[in-house]
Amino acid sequence: MSEFAGKVAVITGAGSGIGRALALELARRGARLALSDVDTAGLDETVRRARDLGAEVKADHLDVTQREAVLDYADAVAVHFGQVNQIYNNAGIAYHGEFERSEFKDIERIMDVDFWGVVNGTKAFLPHVVASGDGHIVNVSSLFGLLAIPGQSAYNSAKFAVRGFTEALRQEMLVARHPVKVTCVHPGGIKTAIARNAAVPAGDDQESFAQFFDRKLARTSPEDAARTIVEGVRRGRARVLIGADAKFLDAWVRVVGPSYQRVVAFVSGRFVPKG
Repeated sequence: MSEFAGKVAVITGAGSGIGRALALELARRGARLALSDVDTAGLDETVRRARDLGAEVKADHLDVTQREAVLDYADAVAVHFGQVNQIYNNAGIAYHGEFERSEFKDIERIMDVDFWGVVNGTKAFLPHVVASGDGHIVNVSSLFGLLAIPGQSAYNSAKFAVRGFTEALRQEMLVARHPVKVTCVHPGGIKTAIARNAAVPAGDDQESFAQFFDRKLARTSPEDAARTIVEGVRRGRARVLIGADAKFLDAWVRVVGPSYQRVVAFVSGRFVPKG
């Protein structure tokens, strides 16, 4: 069927968006799937659709911020399938709010899910992925792990951290000569519910931001994103950029350097809805 046939792929945040699309894309390619999410109803739908495609699926409710639960989950998946080849640390949440008006708890929540969730998943599954002899770790960062933007200091922090962590991990795997490839994924605007579910500071208009994101920024479908990720994994790429926006802005930032910040601040000040 493909080089993914028979491989065991773990996907966190599989209940919707990119996670669901990844599950279905890998199901079509013959992978065996361990799917998890905190959204039980969404996860059930993903599982149903993956099984309709003929995939073997293990489904579990999992909060990636709960470290001991993630460690236990990794062992349970390895026992269930007998091996683990790939882990897609995809679970994530969004937050939009100026740092000055944000609470510590808002920032901590983003870091717990978007950064520590990736670290927890990687740490838990790494021994199993190494033992498979043909492993791959895929960590989802963001376009906002490549450039910063006003109102995204918390999200930027988490996604820049994922990028740094993942790039260092890739190098460590090379130095150790482990049979493990590592890929960092940077989606641009994807047509998912992440902006509609984003938290904002008390009193801010969450709906205006969500509508702005959906109408102006979300250009790529989850299905296209999943195909791009899987192709990047197949080719063993260190970095996968998703969408024309991510590719353009990544190149632009590298060309203009730190001066990009004044341009982004000006554009955001004029066009991004305020709270």
